[in-house]
Amino acid sequence: MKSIAVFCASSLGSNKIYEQAARSAGQTLVRAGLRVVYGGGNVGLMGVLADSALAAGGEVIGVIPRSLLEREVGHKGLTELYVVETMHERKQKMADISEAFLALPGGAGTLEEIFEQWTWAQLGIHANPCGFLNVNHYFDPLRAMIDHMVAEGFTGPAFASMLAIEDDLEVLLDRFRNFQPVARKWSELHQTERP
Repeated sequence: MKSIAVFCASSLGSNKIYEQAARSAGQTLVRAGLRVVYGGGNVGLMGVLADSALAAGGEVIGVIPRSLLEREVGHKGLTELYVVETMHERKQKMADISEAFLALPGGAGTLEEIFEQWTWAQLGIHANPCGFLNVNHYFDPLRAMIDHMVAEGFTGPAFASMLAIEDDLEVLLDRFRNFQPVARKWSELHQTERP
């Protein structure tokens, strides 16, 4: 694992702990020898993450749609910045150049991005780990929702176990390093499984 895509908020949130966690995450990822791939913004937790990783001497690759760059929310000090035309192209490019996917706290966009990668992993489009840094118990309700999805028969336990949800980034990175993909959805192995 050389590059990790990080999805996170374009705002700072209402508690300073989220900003501190983004700053710490940037430093931790660089110490782990990872190149950071993210949405290319200079605002919110995205900007904090990028600035922190750059200050620690790391490589930070941004991928931003032109419409956002034109609103002057693009980071100007990155190692590399890809400018794409659509949000879909942004996610595809981030997936193409990353070997793992990490979500920090964020809103609808953050959840949409990490859930697409989880879906792609289930379908066998990629075989990379996905996880959440559970800062301040932010993702506890999501963990409960995923358990509920399993209990109600809308996802299989193997697919739920593909998602790592950890309070400690070092523990999460260890899980990523030891990740073993499960058989993709609709493979022979899962055809008899419900769902």
